Amino acid sequence: MSLRLVIYLSFSVLFMALATGPVFAESVQGKEEQAPEEISAYEHLDQFIDVLTIIRKNYVEQAPIDQLMSGAIKGMLNELDPHSAYMPPDMFDEMQIETMGEFNGLGVEITVKDHLITIIAPIADTPADRAGIRAGDIIIEIDGVLTKEMSVMDAVNKMRGPKGSKISLGIMRSGESAPLTFTLTRETIRVDSIKHRLYDPAIGYVRISQFQQRTAREFKAALKQLHEEAELQGLVIDLRNNPGGLLDQAVQVCDLFLDSGKIVSTQGRRSTDNFTYNATALDTEPSYPIVVLINEGSASASEIVAGALQDHKRAVILGTGSFGKGSVQSIIPLANHSGLRLTTAYYYTPNGTSIQARGIVPDVHVEQAVWQQTVTTQQTKEKDLDNHLETPTQESLGNATPQPDEEPPSDFQLLRALDLLRGWQQMKHLQPCLTNDEAATS
Repeated sequence: MSLRLVIYLSFSVLFMALATGPVFAESVQGKEEQAPEEISAYEHLDQFIDVLTIIRKNYVEQAPIDQLMSGAIKGMLNELDPHSAYMPPDMFDEMQIETMGEFNGLGVEITVKDHLITIIAPIADTPADRAGIRAGDIIIEIDGVLTKEMSVMDAVNKMRGPKGSKISLGIMRSGESAPLTFTLTRETIRVDSIKHRLYDPAIGYVRISQFQQRTAREFKAALKQLHEEAELQGLVIDLRNNPGGLLDQAVQVCDLFLDSGKIVSTQGRRSTDNFTYNATALDTEPSYPIVVLINEGSASASEIVAGALQDHKRAVILGTGSFGKGSVQSIIPLANHSGLRLTTAYYYTPNGTSIQARGIVPDVHVEQAVWQQTVTTQQTKEKDLDNHLETPTQESLGNATPQPDEEPPSDFQLLRALDLLRGWQQMKHLQPCLTNDEAATS
């Protein structure tokens, strides 16, 4: 079989798979004319095969056909968008493992922005996070290799490696005049998708670090435990530096707080990519107030959650503008155990808004800041006066006042979220001030 025929057959099967989904056979009676776009595609294939043949015959060294084909596929996908990529068999297998929450590497989610490898977010409590790498940092070198024009999957492949091995990253950071160098040790990254705790007075806090296969189930379990500890008066959902993950998990998390209406919709070129996810009344949480924390490292699935709760006015969004990844990627297996990650649709918030390259705009804009205790002059208080009265005992006042949990002293955004929820609890008990006319008619 000639090389030209093999290439035709290989690309024809690939085109059919991408255009129609599963490849199927059907009887065709009579010879039908080819559509203009099909003729154009085959003309381009002729040119591709001519170039491939010239390389195979004339290149100074023997070029393996599998490497040439792999490079051609990578090149096609690199021309599309930063999130479409070809995954060789080993990377495809590791990607499937990663959705379970465990992989070997540094703990960063990356993308390509202006042809530069840019960090969407470091994953909490990973080598990258502990080293101080931040969302928005640009990776300019990996072990001395310049990353300009490098694809996302090539960069991921270079950063993955055996546990305990070291790697050097050259980082360009906004506000810094010179590149920063980080030497990191690869670890087996086990991402705990959910962390939770309770703050006084009965305000729950749940952080979602990434949307994995178990996220919705673990999130629901965390809420159940918080309900057992106290009757919740408010909830903080922390999506900061959450790079996203599985769409269905984001939908299930939203469904816990909405009893009806649209959560998110997707629209693509194929009818099978057009879908609307709606909320159900099953297991809906009580209507306590919610604050959702986001920042520039909140992307994809985390933006779906923030956008849905914001559009339904179910939560106040606090923090800084999100990353702005409003596209859906489908994973398409190929015959040799490799795969494609292909952008197949855009997603839209319940109000029909696309956040692609725009992001979620918070309702309350709060920049992160370092909280420091300032030195103040000691002031005289009642307790400092001679013969002052002592504080009455708790028994004489009734029930003991609950002691607040330890607060995060350096997390300014979380402190503001807690203050907002506490203020809401205090304000809702206030009685409205009546005018003289209203008082006369009451």
